[in-house]
Amino acid sequence: MNAYRPQASDIGFILFDVLQAQDTLSQLPALADNADPDLLRQVLEEAGKFVGEVVAPLNRDGDEIGARFKDGAVTMPPGAREAYQAFWQAGWPALSGDTLHGGQGLPTVLEMVLYEWLSGANLGWTMAPGLLHGACECIKHHASPELKSQYLEKLITGEWLATMCLTEPHAGSDLGLARTKAVAQSDGSYAVSGTKIFISGGEHDLTDNIVHLVLARLPDSPPGPKGLSLFLVPKFYPDGSRSAVVCERIEEKMGLHGSPTCVMRFDEARGWLVGELGKGLNAMFLMMNAARLHVALQGVGLLDAAWQKADGYARERRQMRAPVRRDPAQPADLIIEHPAMQRLLDTQRAWVDAGRVLAYRTALELDVAKHHPEAAQRQQANLWCALVTPVLKASWTDQAFHGGSDCLQVFGGHGYVREWGIEQVVRDSRVAMIYEGTNEIQAQDLLFRKVLADQGAGLLAMLGGLEQDLAGLDSDAAARARTGLEQLRELVGLLQAGGPGVAAQLYPVAGDFLRVVTLTLMAWAWAKLETAGAPGQGGTAFARWVWPELAMRQLMIRQALGAAA
Repeated sequence: MNAYRPQASDIGFILFDVLQAQDTLSQLPALADNADPDLLRQVLEEAGKFVGEVVAPLNRDGDEIGARFKDGAVTMPPGAREAYQAFWQAGWPALSGDTLHGGQGLPTVLEMVLYEWLSGANLGWTMAPGLLHGACECIKHHASPELKSQYLEKLITGEWLATMCLTEPHAGSDLGLARTKAVAQSDGSYAVSGTKIFISGGEHDLTDNIVHLVLARLPDSPPGPKGLSLFLVPKFYPDGSRSAVVCERIEEKMGLHGSPTCVMRFDEARGWLVGELGKGLNAMFLMMNAARLHVALQGVGLLDAAWQKADGYARERRQMRAPVRRDPAQPADLIIEHPAMQRLLDTQRAWVDAGRVLAYRTALELDVAKHHPEAAQRQQANLWCALVTPVLKASWTDQAFHGGSDCLQVFGGHGYVREWGIEQVVRDSRVAMIYEGTNEIQAQDLLFRKVLADQGAGLLAMLGGLEQDLAGLDSDAAARARTGLEQLRELVGLLQAGGPGVAAQLYPVAGDFLRVVTLTLMAWAWAKLETAGAPGQGGTAFARWVWPELAMRQLMIRQALGAAA
């Protein structure tokens, strides 16, 4: 019950039966040779074995022993370095990487599934390689040829790891307040000075080098976000000398004890510009957007881990006789036969399965946006990713924590005890609602930057595509999804009618709007799942226990607009 078990067959069902991933990938010249479902299933099977047999068993020691700090150095928990070395040498970090730089060129969705499983198995360990993809994209698109030649292949293969150094003690989500300085040197490098906090993996012994991507400003740069530039500062330079980057301490945290969260001090550390001066946030957002989808899948993986533990316990634990039974063949005193426990467990499955449909669809759209030969298809894919990524990040990290807490309830008092592992899931999952942009920021990003910015045109176009997906489907789930899409269209109409002054009324209910979009997308996902013959009670649970929330959220928004009946 304590070890997470990846289920490759569950993923294959969603990828190939629900989403027809093979059809999407076969339209992309760069990936068409890797669109064979048998090949992709084989990769998933091997990935599941590695996660289940190598990474998952380290989770408890990672939590209880944790990363240790002494004299500026961090020692990772027992087995962590050996597991990471096996991880990168087996090629797992390079799954979707560019083949020109040591990658395998496989679909992005395989990488996303891998990191979902890794998160469910051992999130503390997974934090280390979690930023690799974003760092590689950032360097690939913005760094100079010299920096690419020195660092890109080492990062794509995972031989070296990377960090994202944004936050400072006085500047959290408001990056424009950052004070870290970069002073130009005569050789074209920059001397970077300042302190960054909350740096995941800022120091460790997993790899021989760590590449820091640091936001800083030149002395004459304007204040605010437009004055920020991005710099690459490695732990070790090509000649073997060490940079003037010091880990001052690691944080004592509620969870993620296996991941060192570092305070990093840069003392005129030599680094190089990535991208253009004053456009550091543009380059960094390539890392942040990729990271946000990874964090959404952390939520899915952790929720699945919590469900696995709770479902396994409920099928073994005997207590009082159930008043109403689902399966007469089961002993009447098993917890799994109690309706209250069934509701808790089935509701989490509704979230996990719908989250996978939406997250994997988003991963497929990332490849469409990158590789499709037609510009219109690339534009449509980018629109999907822009709208759905903040929804996934906010709603599934929220559900990982709250749904994980519900799963703890299944254990009764045993859930509050370390022995069973469920309390660690609750602790570890809480931070995902905060980092990579708090969930409140995700809601404001969706409503104000993605929807109101174009008066809802992009969202309406996406809704039209979802309606086309439902064409010809005749089921209660499809009817429910159509109702949700229609009601969301009506809500967008109210926003459009509100004019320029509507934004001030909507700030308090931005989270409610994101939740409306979430529930509507879930309804579409469950229509697709049930059409494909999804097993279990997740669809029924969604209809009974999740979907009714929609009316409440819509009412809150209408009241904010002064349009309630």
